[in-house]
Amino acid sequence: MSNTGTFPDGAQEDDTIDLIGLAKSVWRGKFLLGFCVLVGLIIGGYQAYFVAVPKYAATTSLALQVRNQQVVDLSSVISGVSTDYTAMNTELVVITSRGILEAVVRELELNRDPEFNTALREVPRYSMAGIKARLRQVVRGIEPRGEIDPDNQESVNRAIGTLRRSATASIQNGTYIFNLRVVTEDPRKSAQIVNALARAYIADQIDVKFQATENATSWLSARVVELEAEVVERQDQIKQMRADMDLISPEGIELLNQRVRDLRDRVDRSRVDLEATEAQLARLREIRAGGDLRQIADSFEDPLLIRLLNQSGGALSGEARETFLTRADTRLAAVENDVTRSRAQIQSLETSLLATERDASTEFDKLVQVQRAEREVESVRTLYETFLTRLKETSLQQGLQQADSRVLSEASGGSYVSPQKSRILAMSGILGFMVGLVIILGRQYLHAGFRTSTDLERKSGLPVIGQIPRLKIRSRKQLIPFLIENPTSAAVEAYRNLRTSILMSSLDNPPQIILSTSAVPGEGKTTNALSLAQNFAGLGKRVLLVEGDIRRQTLFEYFELSRNIGGLLTVLEGRKTLPEVVVHDERMGIDVLFGEKSTANAADVFSSATFGDFVQSLRESYDYIIIDTPPVLVVPDARVLGQHADALLFTVAWNRTGAEQIRESIRQLASVNVPVTGLVLSQIDAAGMKRYGYGDRYGAYAGYGKAYYDVK
Repeated sequence: MSNTGTFPDGAQEDDTIDLIGLAKSVWRGKFLLGFCVLVGLIIGGYQAYFVAVPKYAATTSLALQVRNQQVVDLSSVISGVSTDYTAMNTELVVITSRGILEAVVRELELNRDPEFNTALREVPRYSMAGIKARLRQVVRGIEPRGEIDPDNQESVNRAIGTLRRSATASIQNGTYIFNLRVVTEDPRKSAQIVNALARAYIADQIDVKFQATENATSWLSARVVELEAEVVERQDQIKQMRADMDLISPEGIELLNQRVRDLRDRVDRSRVDLEATEAQLARLREIRAGGDLRQIADSFEDPLLIRLLNQSGGALSGEARETFLTRADTRLAAVENDVTRSRAQIQSLETSLLATERDASTEFDKLVQVQRAEREVESVRTLYETFLTRLKETSLQQGLQQADSRVLSEASGGSYVSPQKSRILAMSGILGFMVGLVIILGRQYLHAGFRTSTDLERKSGLPVIGQIPRLKIRSRKQLIPFLIENPTSAAVEAYRNLRTSILMSSLDNPPQIILSTSAVPGEGKTTNALSLAQNFAGLGKRVLLVEGDIRRQTLFEYFELSRNIGGLLTVLEGRKTLPEVVVHDERMGIDVLFGEKSTANAADVFSSATFGDFVQSLRESYDYIIIDTPPVLVVPDARVLGQHADALLFTVAWNRTGAEQIRESIRQLASVNVPVTGLVLSQIDAAGMKRYGYGDRYGAYAGYGKAYYDVK
């Protein structure tokens, strides 16, 4: 036994995606894939052709009348729809609004149609809705619904909701055209509804305009009356103002202004003259105070003073001097009187100026007030005339309203739109394909077994020395007759190949004691041990088959013998000799040593020195000893018996034994230094191999093997 019996590190985990392997897995599941596609097509076809209710669509087109809106034109404000994008989308909402839909429902009495009033539909007894209704009656105690009144508001609302889901409106790109579409279960009904919807929309436009005109007329009438009364009232106010104020004309106010200007000029001139006179008075007073007679005579410019001074030769005295000075004082007093008179005159002029300015301002304010009132009444009069004109225009428009849209083409009948059978079938087929693909890939992902020796060797790192097809037997007692009666069958040939592999595993020291074990029960290790014993006997060798699985003791079922004939424990305990308990089967030409129940632990029995001596004695009596052991993962017996074996065959059930089970079994055997000679892939299903795409690639169950042996 030269193999180390451990899984290679690189084979334990592989994170790469094998696309070719996935493609092969899909190809191997092609029949399942086809079945899923077929089921999907059947379900889709049944839905499309038998379950789904046919739907028919009818379409009509409305053209929007293009008008350029002018704010100054009241008629364009009252009528006409704006053609900007937002306004047109608003019209789409208006078309499917509740008011218009309700008008259609009431016109065509759709609330009495079961298609639109779902409460009138007969609920199928075995439908989901029917089952739910009965459950509600049982659980909640709800009484069955009574007779439905189709004319109540609830029925109308229900029909409106159904119609809203059935009707759509859209704008034709690049145009001012609305397309209305209604889908129902009847082509004629679809055409009737979509035409009624177009009529209701146009009628709604006219009603809106008529109502707008009525509202405008009422408002304008009230406003004209108010403005007329306001004009009369303001005119009366102006008349009263003129009578109360005793107004002068603008020309009179201009004369007052001219008089103000004249007085202001006279005041300015008088002030200049007064300043000159006051300066002269100050200068004369200064000269008079100086006493220089010549300067006084020259400054006062009085001929009498000049003559008196000249007659005296420039020197006056006594009475003449007094006369001269008296004359000078008289002249000075005259100048002072002029100053006083000028001041009084200026004060009088200023008083007159203030009075005149006040009068002019008062008259001007009165005139401005009257003019303002006249302008206001003129403005009111203009507004009154404008509103009066608009009232006449609006009154003429009553009854002449036109819709902003017109029907381009009425629907004459509905066209079939659903169910789209081809699309449903295509989608059902695709869905079936996807379901099948998920099943195949999921099964491949979740699959833990091995289907090929190559995969098993790659994952385990151990050689596969035998590949055994599934035997066509129904019970264990049919195994021996099958092996004897079918010596050229594929299964028997597979055991011969296994025998050859065992003998060639060590040419210098061929194995004599061979153990047959597995990871868990039911993998075919006992069948392999018995069949291998028959094959070794076919070489003319002395062969002993030992039942090492003394806990279960299933070997009796293959030979149809009683369990009370004695066996392994009888020999070990010395109660009988080996020849006394060994059973020789003439059909197979082998000796069989059956197991026995023991109160002692089986592992302890096999670990005893007595058992070791017993095995040594068997080497001297037989050419080959094949021991059938319990599964490795169940009990430790195989690891104990492996200490005495020359070769260990580890049986792996095809498409069932998981990699983790194999890994753990080999690890446990390696922990006690019991290596695995080789793996045996057993219970191979030839039909399954072909189904998975391996039937033409592997050994005895390949298609070309039919030419060499009977396939059984």
